[in-house]
Amino acid sequence: MTKPLRLGIAGLGTVGAGVVKIVRQKAALLEARGGRSITISAVSARNRAKDRGVSLDSYDWEDDPVALAQRDDIDVFVELVGGSDGPAKAATEAALRAGKDVVTANKALLAHHGQDLAIAAEAAGAVLRFEAAVAGGIPVVKALTEGLAGNDITRVMGVMNGTCNYILTRMETAGLTYDEAFAEADGLGYLEADPNLDVGGIDAGHKLSLLASIAFGTQVAFDAVELEGIGRVSIEDIRQAADMGYKVKLLGVCQMTGRGLEQRMSPCLVPATSPLGQLDGGTNMIVIEGDQVGQIVMRGAGAGEGPTASAVMGDVLDIARGTRISTFGQPAAGLEMTKPAQTATPAPYYLRLALLDKPGALAKVAAVLGDAGVSINRMRQRSHDQNTAPVLIVTHKTTRAALDEALAAMVGTNVVEGEPVALRIEQV
Repeated sequence: MTKPLRLGIAGLGTVGAGVVKIVRQKAALLEARGGRSITISAVSARNRAKDRGVSLDSYDWEDDPVALAQRDDIDVFVELVGGSDGPAKAATEAALRAGKDVVTANKALLAHHGQDLAIAAEAAGAVLRFEAAVAGGIPVVKALTEGLAGNDITRVMGVMNGTCNYILTRMETAGLTYDEAFAEADGLGYLEADPNLDVGGIDAGHKLSLLASIAFGTQVAFDAVELEGIGRVSIEDIRQAADMGYKVKLLGVCQMTGRGLEQRMSPCLVPATSPLGQLDGGTNMIVIEGDQVGQIVMRGAGAGEGPTASAVMGDVLDIARGTRISTFGQPAAGLEMTKPAQTATPAPYYLRLALLDKPGALAKVAAVLGDAGVSINRMRQRSHDQNTAPVLIVTHKTTRAALDEALAAMVGTNVVEGEPVALRIEQV
């Protein structure tokens, strides 16, 4: 008789409780699909007394997740503690040293320590799986490592943080300011304890760095991700983008170019008619482009108990079936050191600036852009607001370096008030 696959689950928050529920409620289905029964030997969390909506009485309890990771009666250590260091890292390392397979939903841990952990897993003959760490219930890691393994990936992009997409959607549909939409998301419990992880693009940047590693065979390099959050996007930007046929999204893009690997997480304008432009609310979407398949679009819930627990169980079932895949799709020793691109691929940009009501002001701005090699495609001047007039400019394709040169030079013209807003227009 085939032995059951025994789990030890560290972290019993929303996702951990969801995993326990699936194991308890879908035992027959899991056994039929995995070829062996799935059981839970022991669990660990900070608060033993908390009501999690599911009975834990039949499982041993470990106060220390490291002790849980080292138990002889678990085959798979499921790490749902969170955090890039501390107990999550210590327990994961302990599990791998003990030869345990590991399933994690911890994008921060892997974004900062993924290469070392992948090497440790391979040295121990263990697997380290992390489908739940990227885009919730969307099986994008499996798609890249398995289904699309015969492709040279040319670009991966997507909306990878549902909270930011919710905020931007509410600004558009309800006419809310950024601060109002932020407060609404906070009231609904959508924001992390440190909101900057969401609105600053850090959470989504972690995910992007993991996808880039798989897609392009490079070592994880989160520090090389260009990050810009959504805090400076105004309701005016949302409205003007809509007038021009665009939507504003916090968009992650990674692609390999002759200049190196581009990894960008920033607010961008995308065509309103594109799949990304039509994505509303807290949903995630990943777009993968390969030389053989063309463009693949994957859409689904990016967070929450059910979707994330579903992704955890997908990895668990692969282990039950005997599927053994390197952490990032190929042996960690063969992953190349990332060479970050010094400049991003040229693209058109949307600019919004407050122009002082002075003679020749517009001509000075145009001259500064021209001197930097930035060509104007479209320009619109709105009605005056006291002593300033909002000016909207869409450039032809240019580099961000040239644009930054022009924006810096605008300070010396004495005709621009405040800091201009510049958003890349991404072709999708």
